Amino acid sequence: MVGPAARPTRTWIMHSTAEHAGRPPTVSVITPAFNAAPYVRESLDSVVAQTFKDFEVIVVDDGSTDETAAIADWYAQRDPRIRVIRQSNHGIAAARNVAIAHARGRFFALLDSDDLWFPRYLEEQVAILQRHPDVAVLSANAISLGGGLDGQPLLGGSRRGALRKVSLATLVRAEDSLSILAVFRREVVDAIGPFDVTLRRSEDYDFWLRAAAAGFLIAVNAKPLGLYRRRPDSMSADEVLMLHAVRVALLKLRQRCSDRPDIQLLIDRQVTRLTRRAMLTGARVALLRGEKTQLALQFAALAESTGLVRYRLARWASNRVPAIIWWAYVCKRALRQLTKTRRVDPSSVWLSREVAHRTGS
Repeated sequence: MVGPAARPTRTWIMHSTAEHAGRPPTVSVITPAFNAAPYVRESLDSVVAQTFKDFEVIVVDDGSTDETAAIADWYAQRDPRIRVIRQSNHGIAAARNVAIAHARGRFFALLDSDDLWFPRYLEEQVAILQRHPDVAVLSANAISLGGGLDGQPLLGGSRRGALRKVSLATLVRAEDSLSILAVFRREVVDAIGPFDVTLRRSEDYDFWLRAAAAGFLIAVNAKPLGLYRRRPDSMSADEVLMLHAVRVALLKLRQRCSDRPDIQLLIDRQVTRLTRRAMLTGARVALLRGEKTQLALQFAALAESTGLVRYRLARWASNRVPAIIWWAYVCKRALRQLTKTRRVDPSSVWLSREVAHRTGS
């Protein structure tokens, strides 16, 4: 039983089961949830508040040990469009696949249990897909919520909400070309299969790569239509592991593209870049933890990989005068703060007063 503190403060509007009886909904909202009790209420509130009403929500509780399932059940008891499925912990890819297997909609909309949609998210995304039948996967921009980029557009911004097509080559070069706020056609899953359950991270990136490689057109709505929460305990917070997962997804794609030497060349270049980025991240972690030996090893690996003198000098300094490395890092971070893109204006046409307040603008 979910106590009063767990209940949403908004006024609840009941929806009749007769509203969608006898026909499948247009959209199936896919929401995997694991220990998301502090966030899942806001996520489900953002779905219930959609101006587009023809949807179902399938929440898959992936073995949570907190009140996540109970909170989702509270919503399901009050809105017949919401269903809750429980399973032992198998990871986000498996949870999404379970939801997809139970989904009845023409379109699948991904909503993680800590993200939020603006009220017109589904209305605008579905309208674009209906106007552009050639688009199979449609991502949307979002506003970062929390972290160092709090209040800033995740994919860059456009007040006009321009539609940008994303090729396979673009996806290979930039793994963050899309946000997880995406709606895609059922035909995509029918053709390429569900999410890869062997991947515990970057399973969404692997899915987009497979879709693009299969010839499906992917596009991004540049207008921010939701909030992407940056949590310190989220899967994407561990950058080294995430970079490794991205490399795995790219190497999987390389095997499929034996007839595309141009794509294989792009993959090889990107894998090299990601490997070096992982080394730099490892060096930063070692610096912050005061692990001088590990810091020197990371710079030695970078020097060997790149041949650059600056990494040889950094290795030398980390062994003899590590304070130089520390102060260089501090100064670099301070410079980034000074040149950081300004936060989103609360009067922006993208944001309602409620959302602007949530972003802290």
